[in-house]
Parts: sequence; structure tokens; C-alpha cells
Amino acid sequence: MVQIKSVGIIGAGQMGSGIAHVCALGGYDVLLHDVSQDKIEAGLALIERNMARQVARGIIDQSAMEAGLARIKAAPELQTVGATDLAIEAATENEDVKKTIFKALTPHLAEQTILASNTSSISITRLGAASDRPERFIGLHFMNPVPLMNLVEIIRGIATDAPTYETAVEFARSLGKTTANAEDFPAFIVNRILVPMINEAIYTLYEGVGTVDAIDTALKLGANHPMGPLELGDFIGLDTVLSIMNVLYDGLADSKYRPCPLLVKYVEAGWLGRKAGRGFYDYRGEKPVPTR
Repeated sequence: MVQIKSVGIIGAGQMGSGIAHVCALGGYDVLLHDVSQDKIEAGLALIERNMARQVARGIIDQSAMEAGLARIKAAPELQTVGATDLAIEAATENEDVKKTIFKALTPHLAEQTILASNTSSISITRLGAASDRPERFIGLHFMNPVPLMNLVEIIRGIATDAPTYETAVEFARSLGKTTANAEDFPAFIVNRILVPMINEAIYTLYEGVGTVDAIDTALKLGANHPMGPLELGDFIGLDTVLSIMNVLYDGLADSKYRPCPLLVKYVEAGWLGRKAGRGFYDYRGEKPVPTR
């Protein structure tokens, strides 16, 4: 088994910065890469804000925050990530983008480096085949927001060897996470169950069964969900929800996974949820207001 001491993260958005956050607090040296310095700096600023919230809530102390931030370094050049013990891709949920990253990274990888993807739906077997080391390739699906959510899905591709799997489980648990093994089928466990529920909620809205407010209130109070499904879709990002539904629909060829036309329209409009300021709610005012 490889002993993980350093972690490279490709993608400094919400997921990548969250993974960097927990890895740094877990004692790992972290390199954070994205396509521009601005995006890396935005990711580092987000990490600092989120750690400061943890200090304010008494979850960590100031010295832990300072030590954690000191462990994270910007990596403007992708090739520098190749020298780490574990490189985790956390780019957008697009198979072509992910494969392009792995192909570009492959020539710069150290012999011992394990490759991982934080994909929430795409085949680990196919992604691993885009690298030079499918036997040392694995899915590490962290949940959003990473510092708060306790689960990491571990997904083996068909070629993933046992030492890589064991190292991945040990690594995730060292971060204080609980692991669940998922087989390499579209969307794995969590999103195969969760995202079709969101899609069904959108169909419920599309067909006029209920309003945005009624649907979210019904699920929060009637099913004891902490967040309504439309609110959750906005939080995840409606483009990501659509991407996962397309992976399910294409991969399983079952009509029950057909993306709702209203979801497609919202994504076409650029109303992607919180990150865009509008989705099923409008977030541009003092409080979110339903858009339908």
C-alpha cells in the first residue's frame, strides 16, 4: 500500500476546495490546481472563510486553521500535481473534460501516484482507461459540502487493484469520513437514488401538481427532509443534476431516468441554481423567492 502524505486536487470550485479543506485539516500537504490563478485564489479564499466558520462554531481552533491553511499551496501548473501521492480530479461533471485532464496529467505522474476522480456519476472504469494506470485508479465521491458531510463513496473500476482500494478507504477514514463501497454503475448509490427524486420533483412542478413552495414544504414536513428537493437541486447545481440524469438515462436505457423538459429549459436559460443567482428560486434579493 502507498502511504499518502501529499494530495493534489484538480479543480478549485466548491467540491475541490472542500476536499482540499478536509485534507489539509487531516494533516496532508495539498496542492490545489485550476485552469486560472483567479480560480485557485477564489478556492483558497473559500477555504479560509469556511475554516473561519468552523473556528467560530468551536469545531476547530485557530491554531488548527492556521496549520491547515499553511499546508495548502497553489499549483498553477497541472504537471506539479503529478508528484503527489494521491491526485484527485474534482472538475466539472463532464466525461470529456475529465478524460482530457487525466491524459494531460499522465506524462507527469510519479510511479507511486494513485489517481482518483470525485465524479458523482461517471464510470470509473472508463475514466481509468484514459490514464496509464487503471489498476491505481479509483472513485472517491465526497458529498457536498465536503467539510460537513460524513460520507465518501468508494468506487472501484474493473481494473482497480486491491491495494489501491485499501489505501483509498484508509485515506478517507483518516479524514474522519465514513466510507460506503459502491459498484461501478451509473451514479453509484447516493445519486442514483437522490437525483431521480429531484427530477421527479421537477416533473411534479412541470405537470402542475404543486408549486415550488408547496413541493419543497411537502417534502420537508411530510418526509422530514432537511431541504426540499427543488432547493436541493439549486444547491447542487441544475447543470449537474441534468448531467447525472443523462448519465443514468444513457447508461441504463430506462425511461424512468428521462430528464424533465423543465430541467433542460432551466439549464438552457443559465438558471443553474444558487451559483448562478437563479434556479427554482431567485437568490438575488434578501431571501430566496420561487421563480415559478
